[in-house]
Amino acid sequence: MISPGAKYGEIVMNDLTQTPEMLIATMAARARAAAAQLSTASDAQKIDALRRAAQALRDQAPQIIAANARDMENAAANGLSPAMLDRLKLDEDRVLATAAGVDQVATLVNPLGSVIDRLVRPNGMELSRVRVPLGVIGIIYESRPNVTADAAALCLRAGNAVILRGGSEAKESNRAIHSAMVEGIAAAGLPADAVQLVPTTDRAAVGALLKAAEFIDLIVPRGGKSLVARVQEEARVPVLAHLDGINHSYVDGAADPDMALKLVVNAKMRRTGICGATETVLIDKGFAQAPAIVKALLDAKCEVRGDEAVQALDSRVVAASDEDWDTEYLDAIVSVRIVDGLDEALAHIAAHASHHTDAIITENAEKAERFLNAVDSAIVMWNASTQFADGGEFGLGAEIGISTGRLHARGPVALEGLTTYKWLVRGTGQARP
Repeated sequence: MISPGAKYGEIVMNDLTQTPEMLIATMAARARAAAAQLSTASDAQKIDALRRAAQALRDQAPQIIAANARDMENAAANGLSPAMLDRLKLDEDRVLATAAGVDQVATLVNPLGSVIDRLVRPNGMELSRVRVPLGVIGIIYESRPNVTADAAALCLRAGNAVILRGGSEAKESNRAIHSAMVEGIAAAGLPADAVQLVPTTDRAAVGALLKAAEFIDLIVPRGGKSLVARVQEEARVPVLAHLDGINHSYVDGAADPDMALKLVVNAKMRRTGICGATETVLIDKGFAQAPAIVKALLDAKCEVRGDEAVQALDSRVVAASDEDWDTEYLDAIVSVRIVDGLDEALAHIAAHASHHTDAIITENAEKAERFLNAVDSAIVMWNASTQFADGGEFGLGAEIGISTGRLHARGPVALEGLTTYKWLVRGTGQARP
């Protein structure tokens, strides 16, 4: 096994000499030590590290883009879909946006040390709950190389060490981004082991990461249904789950026609491969402009799969199967259904949604409020595109993902979602009778 004093680069150089279990144990032990160092680092030092890391991303943009080009070439040869290729692609604008996201995390309010609540007991003891880091976080993700920077920035600012395991399709991009991030972190005097990237694409390393309960406090999966299912099935570590984005946009009979058309097309087509994309459009049978919405989607080169009523609106619509209502396409495909009022829309969403993001488009405030209260999703919207389901758009900076569960954190998980709390008790000599 690699000695505890070895540099991180030596782990990369020697990973083939270790089993996946040995590799993860070594990395996790180093991460635990780094987390202890972060706990005594000032917020100013962490901000400095992020500023330096963001600048390193900008300085190394040509190398990052070149690395990404290799990933793109391999992914195209392996038949990755256009939507997934879009997730993977990095150009100068996207690298600069990634750097800007890291800079933005540096501007956010530091949650650590904040007092959630305080009370004084009748015996005079003062109790308070204070935010503290989670410790060591493992993040397993696919396709999107910008997650490497986003996750590193958020975890570091929240005082956590992180072990990143990206998808094999983005391995060159992830390594280039990780290198820039570590350069900035080390230049600020913080431990490089605070942000580690698993150097092997061996799937067994994922299994080892999921079982490292001795060292890792939380696992965050970001990817498709099969990845999340595997993580939830195998993990011996608590999991912050991000499930499918089977999102709905419901066009109520009282919707403004122009707004409805604009929002539906944007919600589906702005970027089809992101988790906030609308996958099913429900249209009230009382909405007279339904043909215009279907036509606009088709004209935008989106395949429309509809029920019989929708098929009657345009000859280009293909029949929807039962499976379509439960599918996250992540592509230019949408399922459309005509419903008989708000109750039927709510019933459809309850039966088929993934509890990610659902929206209503209406000018009827009473119906909107009922929808907002009745839909059990992490994000529920009124007269807005589901594409806004993003931590940056919520003013949270970069996000670690959208949690669709109900425990610990829900919706966009940013700094506060990467903390826990401890109780502080201040006494004056109280002994329990």
